Amino acid sequence: MLRIHRDISGPCLAPGGSVLTIGAFDGLHRGHAALLARVCERAVARQLVAAAVTFEPLPRGYFAPTPLKRLSSVHEKLQGFADAGIQELLLLNFNAALVAMRAEDFVRKVLVARMGAREIWVGRDFRFGHQRVGDVALLEAMQGEGPFEVRVLDAVSNGDGERISASRVRGALGTGDFAHAAALLGRPFVIGGHVVHGQHVGRKLGYPTANIRLGRRVSPVSGIFAVRVRVGGRWFPGVASLGVRPTLAGGGEPLLEAHLFDFDGDLYGQRIEVEFVAKLRDEEKFADLDALRAQMDRDAAAARRVLADTPTVSGAFA
Repeated sequence: MLRIHRDISGPCLAPGGSVLTIGAFDGLHRGHAALLARVCERAVARQLVAAAVTFEPLPRGYFAPTPLKRLSSVHEKLQGFADAGIQELLLLNFNAALVAMRAEDFVRKVLVARMGAREIWVGRDFRFGHQRVGDVALLEAMQGEGPFEVRVLDAVSNGDGERISASRVRGALGTGDFAHAAALLGRPFVIGGHVVHGQHVGRKLGYPTANIRLGRRVSPVSGIFAVRVRVGGRWFPGVASLGVRPTLAGGGEPLLEAHLFDFDGDLYGQRIEVEFVAKLRDEEKFADLDALRAQMDRDAAAARRVLADTPTVSGAFA
């Protein structure tokens, strides 16, 4: 069972020792999955605790001049750690105090004292600490100070010689290449959340929708899509819009609206997962609701055709 901790100080979370890894882990792509699998494998072999340290907000987003497009919500990231078999997770608030912490202090206070590290697994290009001076070489130089060993996992590639990264996944999603994104992630790209009430305009137009608010999360995709939606343990084909609804709202908070084909039921308050299969078009503003309804008819027909020709691949976060 995954146990989540937020405090950087406190008693050791693994007094008997841990095998751990550190990183942002946005999207938990195949490279992340390989790292977490190795940590859990080594923890079992050494009879230690499988542990991880991660950050929210993401370090890259903290420093970015514009909001970072997220591959996963915090909920989805935590579920991914649980599914991987991580037992102790330190979820740190990435703030000014953490940014100012020296890399050596981070190792001593967080990895050793707080997490009980006996084996630390990182990627070759991992950086941490004030001004990002912490790296594999520093970790290796500090091995003599404590009871931990450093292990480096070779980069995971997608068969093209380039390593899998969150940036590559965002790039694939940005161009609408969901098949490539799925190959990098190891599963289809999904956005999950609890269904909330909207303006009920879709119902009046013959297309009732399940609406998910993104909150502060910035999506890497926008537009109209062919989707599959998981409700409970079942998947339903559908069509979805993700954006600011220029015809109805004229801007404002982005909203994910999914219409499920051949579904009749009340989804309010339920958590659903929307799997993106193909992009149909960008958002556009229509002159009136009749024009919008006509386009929705075309979008629904196009989504049905795309989904009929696309194999079903499940893999959303639970």
